[in-house]
Amino acid sequence: MYREEKKQLIAELISDPKLKPMKFRELAGFLQIPKEERSELSEILCALIREGKVAVDREGRYLCDRATHVTGEFFGTGRGFGFVRPEGAGADSDIFIPEEKTLNAMHGDTVMVTVTCEAYEANGRKNRPEGIVTRILSRANETVVGTFGKTKAFGFVRPDNTKLDFDVYISKEHTKGAVSGQKVVCQLRDFGNANKNPEGMVTEILGRADAPGVDVMSAIRAFGIPTEFPEEVLSEAKGVPTEVSEAETEGRLDLRDELMVTIDGEDAKDLDDAVSITKHPDGTYSLGVHIADVSHYVREDSPLDQEAVNRGTSVYFADRVIPMLPVELSNGICSLNEGVDRLALSCLMEIDEKGRITDHRIAETIIRVKKRMSYTCVKKTLSDEEETPADYVAFAGMLRDMAELSKLLRTRREDRGAIDFDFPECKIVIGENGRVEDIVPYDRNVATRLIEDFMLAANETVAEHFFWMETPFVYRNHETPDPEKMMRLNIFINNFGYHIHDSGDTVHAKEIQKLLNRIAGTPEEGVISRLTLRSMKQAKYAPECLGHFGLAARYYCHFTSPIRRYPDLQIHRIIKESLRGELTERRIHHYNEILEERSERSSRLERRADEAEREVERRKKAEYMHRFLGEEYDGVISGVTSWGLYVELPNTVEGMIRMADLRDDFYRYDEQNARLIGERSSRIYALGQRIHVLLAAVDELSSTIDFVPVLG
Repeated sequence: MYREEKKQLIAELISDPKLKPMKFRELAGFLQIPKEERSELSEILCALIREGKVAVDREGRYLCDRATHVTGEFFGTGRGFGFVRPEGAGADSDIFIPEEKTLNAMHGDTVMVTVTCEAYEANGRKNRPEGIVTRILSRANETVVGTFGKTKAFGFVRPDNTKLDFDVYISKEHTKGAVSGQKVVCQLRDFGNANKNPEGMVTEILGRADAPGVDVMSAIRAFGIPTEFPEEVLSEAKGVPTEVSEAETEGRLDLRDELMVTIDGEDAKDLDDAVSITKHPDGTYSLGVHIADVSHYVREDSPLDQEAVNRGTSVYFADRVIPMLPVELSNGICSLNEGVDRLALSCLMEIDEKGRITDHRIAETIIRVKKRMSYTCVKKTLSDEEETPADYVAFAGMLRDMAELSKLLRTRREDRGAIDFDFPECKIVIGENGRVEDIVPYDRNVATRLIEDFMLAANETVAEHFFWMETPFVYRNHETPDPEKMMRLNIFINNFGYHIHDSGDTVHAKEIQKLLNRIAGTPEEGVISRLTLRSMKQAKYAPECLGHFGLAARYYCHFTSPIRRYPDLQIHRIIKESLRGELTERRIHHYNEILEERSERSSRLERRADEAEREVERRKKAEYMHRFLGEEYDGVISGVTSWGLYVELPNTVEGMIRMADLRDDFYRYDEQNARLIGERSSRIYALGQRIHVLLAAVDELSSTIDFVPVLG
């Protein structure tokens, strides 16, 4: 019997209402198919599922198609199986794809899936829906970055991305002379199938895997972050004047005599914000936030603008910055350097003694920064314990006024419920040899906070102004968390004696704030803070104003960093056209046409930058910890899974204790309470628990760190 005839017969059999649904073994027995021939039956059933003619229920019984067909992104795991996240859905909607049902999809591919088993609960545990990939709609990995290896007959590339569970075959003529141990970029020529590995050709050799900086360049290539500016972009940048001409100052509000400063890190070169303040006798303040007028030099649809659109944001790594704009602009005419004239957009705010913004003005200005300050020296000036640097003495009064206003603004934000996730962050210190010298805590102090507070005030003021103007705009939205995620968070924190009050389906930011205040200083603070953050939605750019949940703000935008973020540059253009009366119907129509796509692109490129920065940080931390093999540390359990425990050290380094290394007992995974329980000893390992560990292994190629528990 021909294959198609067999398919037709089996499909009719399964759809026969007189027969009850059967499992695979029952179906094979009914058809009297010998064991050695049942692989063909399995292939036919899979084909029928892909075609949407047959489905499988949660018990594994085949029945007439009642399946759901969805399109989404495939997430690989490095262990064969994967998950598909339907378009527009969150992680909670992921569909489990068994190893043999992936159709050779790779991490990031867009696929079509037939859901063969809906989500269900069993033994108190919620199981994900299950599916089968029926078609690959688009491939995400046209190039792969990895480590080159060589045999006598051929070469191969092992991808850096552990979610790509394959080696790429490279024929001898396509190795480009690469040798074993080098990091390379390879172009995929054939995506392979269930019986054959993907095939590719080496297009770039990055260097030996252990050479300084190669790990960063590997990540840059893997995430597709452009490093070189096209010639026409560089040519345009070099043609930009290096000084402000007198003609360019005409029609602008002249603030060159104002006492204003920049406050940044010591190594910052792209200074795009300056601040000025006046405290009045009645206790009110005039605050000026002055932002580099980048849009004056980056004209819409110019080569510079098109390149900025494609980059979306500057990307910051431990040893380098990949800028959105060429250095001729970002470090030159657009940087608010001390003692020189610069064009700016200024948000001038009047603030009362309670921190309320009572009036404001947005204007095109010409400014001249009087002092380039650093966070470190501002902190010293404002600290009673340290001596004010000599060149800051003349500015000490102004800085004290800034600190007072900063506290007022922060208190007012907190009163309305703004959430401040004060995670321990780190700075990776790179030595002259390109190696990691140290990992030190990031110092979030009075100086960094006052700049944060002033920038937030300006961003809110500008967003509200243009919301009521009813002009096209780009807002920074952070939507209310999903009720189901909040419910699960509540179940978890109940184990620690905490609770988040909600009103129906809505949780208020103030409730999250109360939780963070209650856990401050406790052993579980870091874990609960991170789980709370993960339970919230990602902030995004959009032309609609939906408010910012985390800041408890009805109106919010990004106005203050046009050198390094495209949305800021985009709204600067709109602001200037509005100020000049140039927002005609034609321009409004133009912005309505482009802002949706620009916002979505900016959000996507921001996520790419975040992921690349996190990946490099992970690699640098592994490099740093390699020298401390065998040493013991006190840490906190930051994650509990069925395959082991994640442990975070005080320096923010995270590693894993694998289940196989918990050798004192057999441990059962209690998913609902996020803990492991020893069958014999009843020893418990739970989220937030302190634990003493030994650094057992570090794999720099995969950036993995392994601990083992040190039992007392």
